[in-house]
Amino acid sequence: MLALDPRVVDAVWAAVQGHLPPRPPDTHPLGCYRPRVPDRDCFTGILLRLVTGCSWDVAARLTPAVETTLRNRRTERLNAGVFNKLVEESIAGYDKIIGLDLSEVAVDGSLHKAPCGGEGTGPNPTDRAKIGWKWSVATDLFGIPIGWVIDGANRNDSILLAPTLQTVADRGLLTDVETLHLDRGYDSLVTTQRCQTLGLTDLIVAKKRRKGEPKIKKPLTLGLRWPVERTNSWLSNFGQLRRNTDRFSPQRLGQIALAITLILTVKLVKWAKRWTD
Repeated sequence: MLALDPRVVDAVWAAVQGHLPPRPPDTHPLGCYRPRVPDRDCFTGILLRLVTGCSWDVAARLTPAVETTLRNRRTERLNAGVFNKLVEESIAGYDKIIGLDLSEVAVDGSLHKAPCGGEGTGPNPTDRAKIGWKWSVATDLFGIPIGWVIDGANRNDSILLAPTLQTVADRGLLTDVETLHLDRGYDSLVTTQRCQTLGLTDLIVAKKRRKGEPKIKKPLTLGLRWPVERTNSWLSNFGQLRRNTDRFSPQRLGQIALAITLILTVKLVKWAKRWTD
């Protein structure tokens, strides 16, 4: 997977170093603490777990850090907002170097497994009511994520539309959105009202057949919703997002932030060497 390309990992690690919380002081009276595991090794373990979907135990076997250390470092970085800072930097960097195209924006949700349950999960209506979670993501014309939220698998996409667009607004990008593309799951008057409240008036929503209307076979057209479908596929390639075993929403949000950072870093690395390949 390109997320584990050494150039990508080195670039993300260089950004991580600038946001790491201060190292806790050594308070042992005799200075007998065992040597602290290097932060880079812990970052590698966190990355391997996210990409492959393995357990903390397996990630610890692949790095010099033990399972407890990996968990603690993950928690430290979540509390320090490291992953949120990373993803904001990556979006801003992509916008500066390549440029976001907000002329056509699409929003869609994606359902996934959460076998351990916990906060922000619910019965998956497409998987025999097994416990799952979902994310709702907004992307630009080329599938670059610009806003996202998470919730239980039983939460309807249309309910998550307003919170998703609000995260886009919080980044100062909503005013540049010209056209919003949605699938038929959003086809309702409530959706139109919510979008108008946020200043979005140009909506292209796939229509669902109303009760009593005759069934007419029409060719399935995805239109400009396909970039967000591709983005959902990119995110689903991360094993820990596809089958999440964490139990708290901040942990899942941190994973999504790191995954998006990796996706954008891959694109920036490819852009940097576009003339040499």
